[in-house]
Amino acid sequence: MAEKLQESVSSASRRRTRLVVGCGYLGERVARRWVGEGARVLGVTRREARARELAAVRVEPILADVTDAAATRWLEELPPLDTVFWAVGFDRAAGRTHRDVHVGGFGRLLDALARNGAESVRPRVILSSSTGVWGDEAGGMVDEQTPPNPGREAGAVLVEAEQLLRGHPAGPGVALRFAGLYGPGRLPRLDDLRAGRPIAADPDTWLNLIHVDDAARIVCAVADAGVPQPLYVVSDGHPVLRRDWYGRLAAVTGCPAPTWDPSAPRVRGADKRVNPALLFRDLGITLEHPDSLAIRP
Repeated sequence: MAEKLQESVSSASRRRTRLVVGCGYLGERVARRWVGEGARVLGVTRREARARELAAVRVEPILADVTDAAATRWLEELPPLDTVFWAVGFDRAAGRTHRDVHVGGFGRLLDALARNGAESVRPRVILSSSTGVWGDEAGGMVDEQTPPNPGREAGAVLVEAEQLLRGHPAGPGVALRFAGLYGPGRLPRLDDLRAGRPIAADPDTWLNLIHVDDAARIVCAVADAGVPQPLYVVSDGHPVLRRDWYGRLAAVTGCPAPTWDPSAPRVRGADKRVNPALLFRDLGITLEHPDSLAIRP
């Protein structure tokens, strides 16, 4: 009995090792939280300047391009990991496709994780996906049971990435379908409002949002959850009409009132309402920013 208790204490006190692949707007916040919890955190970036910034906040940088199929040494040199968070953003200027990133790059990481350790010690893999796996749902409610219906390439590729994780020996992991992220330094369409450009959407369609700090807390909660579901949709649970969101954003930033482009294709509006009830039920999380209309500049 004493021996089993000692094993439990040792396991609980062992320093965890976490990997964040893609230390951007969300990924860096997750990495910083894990560092603050005392974990050893590795962060993958393809930019040297970014690697220096990560090192300054005690994240161990790995300089690598996840889309480079010929440069995989970093994958074979990974230490034993407790958690992997895939949060790679898409950079059009890099000359790669969505599939190069989220199927090619993600698949090579999963293959390496499966090779590098026994099944009993493989990390929990968390995939940053998107509610963009649904296109125009005519304002209907979507949740984990709603079949994907992507209207664009990015959403279709993320569905493929989710399926890859679910069926891979390194999986099944957890896919998080994030609604639109907002927060400091990222307020959707603010540049358009400032410039007085019409917003290419129907003002009476729904917008689903989650504050970036709440999103980071959710990733950390999923990492530590006992037996999470393989899929969660992630939003603040309070869809807002685009008319209301952009009107509020204009008011708090001193911009002109929004104008609208009625000729914009409806698929760009992606009219749907996201229901994250399963996430809140399983994780018991209380959001710090439950109301996106309380946004501050």
